[in-house]
Amino acid sequence: MTHLRKLMLEELQRRNYSEHTIRYYIRTVEDFARRFNCSPDRLGPRHIREYQAELFQKRKLSSGTVTIRLAALRFFYTKMLRRAWSVADTPYPKRTHRLPAILSQEEVAQLIDAACPSFHRTLLMTLYATGARCAELTHLKVSDVDDQRMVIHIQGGKGRKDRDVMLSPMLLEELQAHWHRLRGKPSVWLFPGNRHHSGDRPIDTKTVWHACHNAAKRASIDKGVHPHTLRHCFATHLLEAGADLRTIQILLGHGDLKETTRYLHLSQRHLKATASPLDLLKLKDRSPQEE
Repeated sequence: MTHLRKLMLEELQRRNYSEHTIRYYIRTVEDFARRFNCSPDRLGPRHIREYQAELFQKRKLSSGTVTIRLAALRFFYTKMLRRAWSVADTPYPKRTHRLPAILSQEEVAQLIDAACPSFHRTLLMTLYATGARCAELTHLKVSDVDDQRMVIHIQGGKGRKDRDVMLSPMLLEELQAHWHRLRGKPSVWLFPGNRHHSGDRPIDTKTVWHACHNAAKRASIDKGVHPHTLRHCFATHLLEAGADLRTIQILLGHGDLKETTRYLHLSQRHLKATASPLDLLKLKDRSPQEE
């Protein structure tokens, strides 16, 4: 596997795939090989179908996760081994489109107030104030905070796209306090890693997940809360406050406006603006049976 791993790594890097995708693809192929205790170049369509079924039935993974796993295997077999790939034999699963849980503004405030220590509070405030993805948050640099133009630069986002988002005066004040709280003043990463937050690498995404989970538990919020929840809240609350979809699309870094329109289903302002057809009926006070 070592030789194949090296070749796959080089091929992914040559095609300029992101670090996250490279890591995920290689881990998927390694997991596939471990499942059958065999080098992946000696496995074929039958093994892929069995692996796909196991991901659903035994590991209970979502359709989106299984699709990414299949994409990794497809890359390995078509780009690395130059083998044919039959979509009919290994179809991508149908995705389930579920609406995400949305916190009210009061619940977001409770979540942030419950965050402890202060470092976690700053993380949650930054997520909600910018709509950044979890990985984007962890890779923010001190130089990305532009207090002259009052924007935050998000570099190398999904699809390797850069974008600017608003810098809230409240967030700026919190980030300044955060910088003063750190023992070693960071020169590169806004949220440096290690125990005392003085490392030369940024925090990992698990730190942000724990911050959300622990704060939700302290605030007694029963809804499933994770870092992406605050991104959804950012977009939904902006829409409810009157922001247009195109602006929200740019702030979120969506490539297609269709991705952004999902928030129309979540906005209370838009839901309440449309009357139910039941309200248009002229019904009697009681049913004939009761009379």
